[in-house]
Amino acid sequence: MTSRPTVAILGPGGIGGLLAALLSRSGHRVICLAREGTAEVLRRDGIQVRSGQFGDFHAGVEADTELREPVDACLITVKHTTLDAALTRVPPAVLGDALVVPLLNGVEHPASLRTRYAPELVAPVTIRVESTRVQGGDGEGVVIEHGSPFTEIDLAGAATVRPRLDALASALTGAGVTARVVDDETAALWAKMAFLAPFALLTTRYGVPIGEARTRYRAELEALVAETAAVARACGVPADPAGALARYDLFPAAAKSSMQRDAEAGRALELDAIGGALLRAAERHGVAVPVTARLVRELGGAGV
Repeated sequence: MTSRPTVAILGPGGIGGLLAALLSRSGHRVICLAREGTAEVLRRDGIQVRSGQFGDFHAGVEADTELREPVDACLITVKHTTLDAALTRVPPAVLGDALVVPLLNGVEHPASLRTRYAPELVAPVTIRVESTRVQGGDGEGVVIEHGSPFTEIDLAGAATVRPRLDALASALTGAGVTARVVDDETAALWAKMAFLAPFALLTTRYGVPIGEARTRYRAELEALVAETAAVARACGVPADPAGALARYDLFPAAAKSSMQRDAEAGRALELDAIGGALLRAAERHGVAVPVTARLVRELGGAGV
């Protein structure tokens, strides 16, 4: 991978659009992969970002409906609910030996992606950010609203691709993201799950931002954090419930989870990828998670 890798981004939504704009602004070639209407708008108008951290700016990007040439890395930033359909835009034969970099919620997707692409090239990423596409595609310009005062990424992958991961992390850092390469993929995925699951389930169930959730529903938040930490430990990963609660308390009070935003917009929820995956791991290891199970059930996921 060169010092200025060419990056494809599958799904230029809140996260993908933000990363596409940041990488493009710092001089990288970026190819966004999306449906025709969105691709046409991206080619014509680019991406507008509104951000307290990065400032307000515009970035031009390339766009297509599928990958048609080799790239250095393909960032997968779609929702789990659209993943299978979206992957048809990235043919394995065209992708070649590019890194496959999923920025997806949950812990089960790396195994699935490794059945489609070369296993050693799949390098899971966890990202900590609040970013939303407030307009997008089909006749409207793509506008990204970045609400969190941070954008932090951890990359993990096989030792054989570590130099390429380091180069991608350097590119992201140069674009303004706090990026690092970590050694333990499982630990990285569960560290995010331990934070995301309580945040997503609680804010979505009650339809409130984190500021109200962490005060009005504090007991449930603490129970969710404890249950998720217990499952993570059962999976062999250290957990820090007190640290997770402290991070919730530092979040901007108006912050919403992506699952809550999906619920408000009437979109399908990533309930199975987050709540369902947590319940399946708990069942495998015999860990009781009654509050998690109740919220998943109340959110309509009794069958996950």
